[in-house]
Amino acid sequence: MPLTRRQLFPAPLALALAGCGASSNKPAARGRGTADAPWRIGMSQCNLGEPWRVQMNRDLTAAAAAHPNIELIAKDAQNNSLTQRAHVEEFGQQGVDLLIISPKESAPLTRPVAQLYKAGTPVIVLDRAVQGDAYTTFIGADNRKIGEAAGKWCANILGGSGKIVELQGLMTSTPGQQRHEGFRAGLALAAHPELEVVFVADMQWLEPNARREMESALATQPQVDLVFAHNDPGAHGAYLAAKAAGREQDIRFVGVDALPHEGVAYVREGLLDATFAYPTGGAETIATAIKILKGEQVPKHIDLATKLFTRDNVDAGGEALGA
Repeated sequence: MPLTRRQLFPAPLALALAGCGASSNKPAARGRGTADAPWRIGMSQCNLGEPWRVQMNRDLTAAAAAHPNIELIAKDAQNNSLTQRAHVEEFGQQGVDLLIISPKESAPLTRPVAQLYKAGTPVIVLDRAVQGDAYTTFIGADNRKIGEAAGKWCANILGGSGKIVELQGLMTSTPGQQRHEGFRAGLALAAHPELEVVFVADMQWLEPNARREMESALATQPQVDLVFAHNDPGAHGAYLAAKAAGREQDIRFVGVDALPHEGVAYVREGLLDATFAYPTGGAETIATAIKILKGEQVPKHIDLATKLFTRDNVDAGGEALGA
């Protein structure tokens, strides 16, 4: 017996919205694109356990809601690559007009995304990349550039001398890998022999993990001058661990994301010394989906701009990073 739409998209995982749509590699797929017969976009989010991803879904939803000729169907993979792979397959079976995916990990999602794309469904890969180029377009900020800018800022603020903790995002994800590579390049440790990374841990983007890892760092390292976390929840978790140990005044904390109610607020409150903006890309993604659905050409890679927020510039709206 064929599965019903309710079975394929159970209530806890799917959210249908009157909003922005989907297509195949052909314009006006299957005759859709009207309020009565909207394009359907499938969205697979790797998890909703991170505040930044919750904000991404809100931004996608808000942008989609402005377009009554589009239906957005959003699913939460709950940090499970196998679940996310099943999402892609289910969306293909349902015949969505376009897929948006923000992958948990690159390798496990590359093949199902490529299969759907090669079968004629356009795919927007958002934030985290897959391997190869079997997708329509990738939208995201330059993680390596952000990591390198963070490394340079940290080396400068420390005057080229100090002990550093790096709390990494999920290192099987491209943002974690690229932020790490950029950070080390920006630190230029060979040129700064008195800078030393004394503790490294993968906190998988999660604040509770970061707090536990920072507790370990503080227990084993008598001196820590700065913490660079790959996201703001990680930096905040590190701050809380340091505060509990009575060492927060001796350490600088730097993160990435710069959500107004999170990283930017932490900088304004004096909890973080700096954060680098990582835009969710929600509005840009829906605008790009509409172009694809109309049969327009879009770039293979769309870069999102970033900013640096410090205690000196936060009230002025941050400082844009140069090219």
